[in-house]
Amino acid sequence: MSEVVLVTGAASGIGAAVARRFAAGGAHVVVADIAEEAGQAVAAEIGGLFVRTDVGSEQDNRAAVEAAVTTFGALNVVHLNAGIGGGGDELDLDWYRRIVAVNLDGPVLGIRAALPALRAAGGGAIVVTASLAGVAPFSGDPIYSATKHAVVALVRSLAPKYRESGVTINALCPGVVDTPILPEEAKEFVRESGLALASPAYVAAAVERMVREGETGQAWEVQAGKEPAPIEFPRFELTRTKPDEG
Repeated sequence: MSEVVLVTGAASGIGAAVARRFAAGGAHVVVADIAEEAGQAVAAEIGGLFVRTDVGSEQDNRAAVEAAVTTFGALNVVHLNAGIGGGGDELDLDWYRRIVAVNLDGPVLGIRAALPALRAAGGGAIVVTASLAGVAPFSGDPIYSATKHAVVALVRSLAPKYRESGVTINALCPGVVDTPILPEEAKEFVRESGLALASPAYVAAAVERMVREGETGQAWEVQAGKEPAPIEFPRFELTRTKPDEG
């Protein structure tokens, strides 16, 4: 039976590349995105199913999962990739609420919707797109960075709870990637600075590797010119009082 894969934010960039990669490997792919025309084009190209999805909507997340199960019979892999960033005033509440709705509510609602279907299939994999701005501060877009830090913490904290049910949950932390979310002036700065710009296809290969390796609770650094690998986080233990300190 072919693998069934759901990808959000799949109309362009990393999401589209992930959809193409899994489809090329024989998977049935659900292309979920709010951009209907572009999403339908990707779905038609790969022989997949397009579902219009606002990731900030609980109903839309459930509908995307239901479409996968109803159409293809199961759900095995979920890549919660949809995200926004750039150009907002971090002190503007409307911008703050919008970016949190997509970048943080989206993964929470997506995981919540997908878990029952993955467990019903005997296990599966969830990959959530975070960013290197989710493991290091990024003054260029503080709220974006905050949401991505939250995603990394969510994945690392949630993953152990579902290990026994066969569901892995990991975070993808790309560096600079040539996608529509990166403004043209930023791409020009990257080129002039001599920084490596990863292609979406390169990142998609890392996503497939994360799924296949079967580990959980990890955040993977993915940058052009560098072998993708899990990030090593410091370990902390809570201090304890000594017996004579009460």
